[in-house]
Amino acid sequence: MSATQILKEKHVAVLAFPFGSHDLTILGLACKLARAAPNVQFSFFTIPKSNHSKFSTFKFNVPNNIRTYDVEDGVPVNHVFSGNPVERLDLFLKATLGNFQKGLDVAVMETGRKVNCFVTDMFLTFAADMAEDMKATWIPLCVSIPHNLSAHVYTDLIRRLFSHVGGDKNGGQHQTLELIPGLSPMHVKDLSDEILPRHSNETFFSDTLCKIGCVLPRSTAIVMNFCQELYPTPLFDDLKSMFPALLNVVFLTQELPPSPLPPSDSDTTGCLSWLDKQSSKSVVYISFGTAAAPPGEELEALAEAIEESDIPFIWSLNNDHKHHLPNGFLQRTNKRGKLVPWAPQAMVLGHASAGVFVTHCGANSVFESIANGVPMVCRPMFGDHWMIGRVVEEIWGVGVKVEGLVFTKRHEQGRQMRERIKALRELVLKAVAPSGSASQDFKTLVETILNS
Repeated sequence: MSATQILKEKHVAVLAFPFGSHDLTILGLACKLARAAPNVQFSFFTIPKSNHSKFSTFKFNVPNNIRTYDVEDGVPVNHVFSGNPVERLDLFLKATLGNFQKGLDVAVMETGRKVNCFVTDMFLTFAADMAEDMKATWIPLCVSIPHNLSAHVYTDLIRRLFSHVGGDKNGGQHQTLELIPGLSPMHVKDLSDEILPRHSNETFFSDTLCKIGCVLPRSTAIVMNFCQELYPTPLFDDLKSMFPALLNVVFLTQELPPSPLPPSDSDTTGCLSWLDKQSSKSVVYISFGTAAAPPGEELEALAEAIEESDIPFIWSLNNDHKHHLPNGFLQRTNKRGKLVPWAPQAMVLGHASAGVFVTHCGANSVFESIANGVPMVCRPMFGDHWMIGRVVEEIWGVGVKVEGLVFTKRHEQGRQMRERIKALRELVLKAVAPSGSASQDFKTLVETILNS
């Protein structure tokens, strides 16, 4: 059998965690891999809502060797949600692995190829057993920063050391994680509830995530949505000692180097055309992602601060939250501001008029800000946001967290902050050069899949 024939037998199953921007990140990785290995078949699995969003609403362009499949979301018919944001995640995870197995059976039948390799979100811990049962390799993807990966690996130790802290916001929550290599700047309060539960009733989601440190040693390689040059040395050395095949392929939702912006009139949101009329680095871009928003009183305070500042702004705000804005806000600010339910974020940040990004500190939002050299004002919400916010402000020095977890009506952009984020951007661009660390790690990843 020729090498080409062998490659045509390869079948990679890509399993998404369909919440936040996790699915977009692993889809970005799948597309990059499919273009690098055109003779390999890739099957992409996520829930119907996610597939519809990527391929019908936003017309995501995928290579011909990727097929998409729906898996059940685990939500019972006529189910009424309680309002707990974790409930939807719990229902989905309780439906695994059965929902993915059904999709895999269809994909194997349609392609005529058994699965040789699983590329999955790190949160899908069941994939270690699934890959083992199918005699396939398993390559998990960590969407977040490596500091968060380390916290998951050391979850058992963290829980032993700090389980007594609970909800003590004035004392133990300010202890640092200095016993863990590379995490000394982190505070206990930066840890997500899934790593250190603050309440007695753990969720199925937290039960799943606490297994990450146990199953990762069974992986063939670990893909990081990150850049090797941005690690603290102790953190990199520690993770590499545990996972020699730790592959940092850089930011997966951002093209690097960033491509020139498309014609402004091709942007149906009108954001690019509006930015064209603004001065260089003058615009505040505000977005808190798709999964959450600050409380209504904070949104109102932010709107008042924007109005008083007289600064041009683009605000990506879901229509469900518009009622929190002060009466008449849109009418009074419509000449220097633009409110949209969704914005092409990477393009907005890549525009010369973008001056600062008010963000929830989601990993991809922060990475896109670095890639485009835009400093940040940070308002973490949940999960890994607190840890990322600490890195942005105290380690990299490219942003500031809002005081007291609420927005005040003043913030300043520092020249030093802009210089530091420019330096980070240069490190990232160096990493994606042909001989750079990210390019070499991606080459290793492709070879690992081809040899699976």
